[in-house]
Amino acid sequence: MSAASKAMYKPLALAASVAGGIAASAVFGQVWKRVAGESAAPDPKDLSRSTREVLIAAAVQGTVFGLVKAAVDRAGAQGYRKLAHADPR
Repeated sequence: MSAASKAMYKPLALAASVAGGIAASAVFGQVWKRVAGESAAPDPKDLSRSTREVLIAAAVQGTVFGLVKAAVDRAGAQGYRKLAHADPR
């Protein structure tokens, strides 16, 4: 990747990452609402919640964020390749 291409790709990738984080948060909120029937995941510092519940929420959240990040990164790389005719590596 040339220096000019890299300079063009970095801000686009950053914006896509921010948008992906926002989307992942919304997706996780909906998944947790459907799975647990609660509007918010348990806070790890809330000792009235079970350790099992907190760890399950963290695992689900990590999975959702990982999937959304991979999907956003992949779509961004494919879009960049279509526009610039170069791989963003």
